[in-house]
Amino acid sequence: MKLPNGVTGFYNSEANKPPKVEGKQFKQLYFDIASRNGGKVIDFNTPQYPANFYYAQVEILGNRFYILLNEHYPYLAFASAVEFGNIKFIDNPVLYEQFSPFYRVIGTVETNVPFNQNLIKKTELNSAELEQIAYWKPETVGQIIFNLWD
Repeated sequence: MKLPNGVTGFYNSEANKPPKVEGKQFKQLYFDIASRNGGKVIDFNTPQYPANFYYAQVEILGNRFYILLNEHYPYLAFASAVEFGNIKFIDNPVLYEQFSPFYRVIGTVETNVPFNQNLIKKTELNSAELEQIAYWKPETVGQIIFNLWD
């Protein structure tokens, strides 16, 4: 997966400022999709320091989990836990199908890809992001796309 400029939320100039996704659309979609699947929304968080993503905690068919959306690119993933330094990505095939017309849903095969120096060469990350990566030392692609760095 090619990581675009600004996916981490860090940038070094206004010219490198990443785009923003529409949070209102995301909120409408996860409420609708949770409801259609017999579920409910427990909590919703907008991207606030230090998070670079929206996330909603939902309960569907007795299972509680999170739906994450990167603040800058339409990358969506599911997680069983969202804590500082610990996001546990999971797959949800049913919701994958329902969100994929609107977002690029990233499964565990991609989120858990080890991140190393070889991958950096294949990205569009800017110098501010590379500095943050050098400091925080994320181990996976998922930890870069959905991060809680300050």
